Amino acid sequence: MVIPTLAADSRLRECLDSLARQTRRDFEVIVVDNSGQSLVRRKGVARGARVIENSRNAGFGAAINQGFEASSAPYLATLNDDAAAHPRWIEALLGAIDRRPDAGMCASQVRLYGEHRLDSAGMLVARDGSSKQRGNGRPPEDFPVAEETLFPSASAALYRRAMLEAIGAFDGRFFLYCEDTDLGLRARWAGWKCLYVPDAVVDHHYSHSAGGASPLKAYYVERNRLFVLVRNFPAGMLLAAPFAALARYLWHAWYLLEGRGSAARFRAEGNAGPKMLWYVLRAHAALLGQLPRLWRERREIRRRARITPAVFRHLLRSHSISARKVAGL
Repeated sequence: MVIPTLAADSRLRECLDSLARQTRRDFEVIVVDNSGQSLVRRKGVARGARVIENSRNAGFGAAINQGFEASSAPYLATLNDDAAAHPRWIEALLGAIDRRPDAGMCASQVRLYGEHRLDSAGMLVARDGSSKQRGNGRPPEDFPVAEETLFPSASAALYRRAMLEAIGAFDGRFFLYCEDTDLGLRARWAGWKCLYVPDAVVDHHYSHSAGGASPLKAYYVERNRLFVLVRNFPAGMLLAAPFAALARYLWHAWYLLEGRGSAARFRAEGNAGPKMLWYVLRAHAALLGQLPRLWRERREIRRRARITPAVFRHLLRSHSISARKVAGL
């Protein structure tokens, strides 16, 4: 169990308290302190957990990888420091994955903290590489069945060690956001499946660290969805992705006028509209700088693939979300 933290505040204490109440006790908790200030140790909020301290913020994926490398457990559970797990969370996840040797990942039923609404029940991917939470904002009763989903949100997930050792863990260069999308799609290329486990319930304070529509989030979400595209999308879908992105930008503009969606929240938090365009341009510039490396990695993912591009396209289309819905969330 690996929990990266930046603030090391009362939310982390609440998270760890929820793990102390789990019905299964055969797991180790590793907290990775990304504060660069030894906040976990100084505040004393992680008693009973193993702590790894970083001298700077290494990012979410890199922190998870540190915990994974420090452990020899057959499974890696990931949990945000602002999430509280229900008592049967670990039990439900392990029970589901143990019954399915073809499954390399499990998605939790992640609920918005204090509300009877979902944060995620697995993840969906749009045609431009954007990823969004399946079932976001809907009641948990709408997703009551254990079933296959595309990949989990790493805010509360379980991964099989054998899968991670075969395909590689999180790409730490993503820093924040979409690293679970990239890992999940690489796993699907390698033939691994993902299970949604509705009995594995977690309550999540959404975007506690980076904010709901902050400039930091705007840049990394846009840059990293481009990285996901180049590394993972089949050629035909890759060529069509700019048109899907254009449709999403137009819906963002429309919803901005109506005062809803992520673009409207970005402006409501004191950010002018042109700033959004600036972050989009920065993201595309970053893509150009990384394109040779990303293309080499794309070829390596294809070399190891256990499914055909046609099967992968079918997977994406079966778990897709429209540009309009992405802009409206």
